[in-house]
Parts: sequence; C-alpha cells; structure tokens
Amino acid sequence: MMHKSSIERLVDIHEIYHEADIHDFARGREILSKYPDARRIEVRSHNDIPELFGFSGSAEDWLWNKKNVLILGSKKALQARPNSRSSHWIAPSQSNGCAMSCSYCYVPRRKGYANPITTFVNIEKIMGYLERHAGRQGAKPTADEIDPKYWVYEIGENGDCSIDATICDNVKDLIQLYTHIPNGKLTFATKFVNPEMLGYDPQQKTRIRFSLMPHKISKLVDVRTSPISDRIQAMNDFASAGYEVNVSFAPVIYYENWLEDWRELLTELNDSINEKTKQQLSTEIIFLTHNEGLHDVNMLWHPMAEEALWRPDIQQVKYSQTGQRNVRYKNNIKREIVGQLVDLCKELIPYCQIRYAF
Repeated sequence: MMHKSSIERLVDIHEIYHEADIHDFARGREILSKYPDARRIEVRSHNDIPELFGFSGSAEDWLWNKKNVLILGSKKALQARPNSRSSHWIAPSQSNGCAMSCSYCYVPRRKGYANPITTFVNIEKIMGYLERHAGRQGAKPTADEIDPKYWVYEIGENGDCSIDATICDNVKDLIQLYTHIPNGKLTFATKFVNPEMLGYDPQQKTRIRFSLMPHKISKLVDVRTSPISDRIQAMNDFASAGYEVNVSFAPVIYYENWLEDWRELLTELNDSINEKTKQQLSTEIIFLTHNEGLHDVNMLWHPMAEEALWRPDIQQVKYSQTGQRNVRYKNNIKREIVGQLVDLCKELIPYCQIRYAF
C-alpha cells in the first residue's frame, strides 16, 4: 500500500473547478465524494478558467496549484491520432496536466502555467471509443519496432498516468479494458512509482515506461518526482505484476561529464533488474528540445535548471510547426552524443532494444 503522506506530498486537493454537469457522471460523483472538504468552483468549461489561465508572472502560485487544485470536466472531442514512435496511436486523453513540475516539460503551461491535473469524468465514452477504434483496425498484419503483435495506444501524452491513478480509477479502467481488446495494448511513460497499480492485473497488455536520467541532473530538473533509484527498484515488481516494463531515456541532457553519469545509471539499472525484466526491456532515446517561451517562464521559478537546459553556445534554433522557437543541440554535436549514448547502451545493457534514438 502507498503511504498516504507520499501522495499528499504531491496531491492534496483544496479546490475543485468543475463543469456544471459533473454530477451526471459516476466518476465525477466519486471524485467529489473523495474530496468532501475541497472548495468547489463551477466553471463553464474545464479549459476556460480565467483565474487559473495565463498568468506567466504568478510563479509563486504554480506549485500550490499543482498540489492543491483539481479540474473536472468531460472530454468532448474523441480522436486517436496516428503516431510512429512509442505507439501506433495517441489515445484521446483521460486527463491532462500533472502534479509534478519537471522544468523541461513540453506540456503547455496552461491554467496558470502550472497546468494542474484535469480529470475527464466521461471515462465510459472514452473507453467505448477506444474499443470501437481498435475493432476497426483488425489484426495487426506485421511486426514492427513498436510491437510484434499489437496495436499500441499511448494514454499518457499530456500527463503522468501513475499520478492520475491516485485521483480516480480512470487509468485502472483503461488498463483492464485492454485485457479484453484482442488486438491492442496501451502504454505510458511515468516518473512516479505508484504501488497501488501493482494490483491492476494488466496481463501483459500494458507497457509501462519508467523515465530515467542520471541522478545528478534528475535532482535538478525532475521536480516533485519519484527518485531515480525508486523507479529502477520498482521495475521488477511491475514486471512480476503483469506489466511489460520498458524504460524511456528522455530527455537526454548534455553537460560536462554527462556520459560518465549515464555509465553510472546504466550500471545501476543492469545490476538492479532481474532476467525477466531484462528480457522485455526496450527504450527510446530522445535528446532535449527546449523552448524559448518555456525558458523565459522557468527563469521566474527555477533559474538553476535553465543553466543546464538553455545552452545557446551548443544549441541551434528550430521553429516548430506552430511557429514556436525551439532549440536543440547543434547537428554536429548531436550526431556525436547520440552515437555515444547508443554505444554505451549496447555495452552496458545489450539486451535492451533501442526503438529509436534522436
């Protein structure tokens, strides 16, 4: 069982912003009854909350909002978007936002830039859509780098499902749904160890990807997350509980002596996981992409992290499809450091499949 204090360090709901019809949904009623002392504020829409939205200068309120504010609404538009990385499809989200505060996070800093958790209470509608979508795909015709047998659905694009599972049973319901979908599997990455999820009985139909980076840099940029060693130590338990256990090396941050820190991390990983976990292990390697707007915001609340993330001397500008000014490591540097980390993985964890590295 998870100690109450360990989750209350991250989530201790004092205020609930909710759409007017939230009582019409069983999940909405469950969540409201779970937090009976929380102040309730009715709003027109979960994504239209003026008092939470858009205050880039309210840095002092961000961590309070992440810990103490919950938004409840219903997911209106349902769409599974094609993907070609760690999944075949991005599922319509059962939530967005996060209680953690990773300084590199790409999730838009909406709702006061803190982006606290929004839980969608019409989970039955989301599940019905996903079941029908998988049915339309039919059997997966060929194996690929994503999965040899199943269509894989990402359910954690806009948050961390291990934290979401402390709010309500949305994640548990989705995990159990996929045990009954013959051609589908779900996946999500996480930076939080939630032992309650060991009882969900996923039957090898859920791929959990523990995000890892060296201890030194994690302590600087992974704010309010489970320590790296806790994530590694949990991997065997999750494999024994019926999860397919993978890792995610993302984002990889380049700094002085970075490769030695990765050597230490990969050695710890290899020494900690058992043969069952090693035989199923795969990873993605994604080097840091940062954003000028996010950099400016982070300077208001966590400038020390920006010393590692914002490196104009070794980064180049790349504009996103939406016109945002992003930066990534210069091409000549990136080619070299990607190759170095791939080679190190082959040396220290040769059993781990690398799906892609960039």
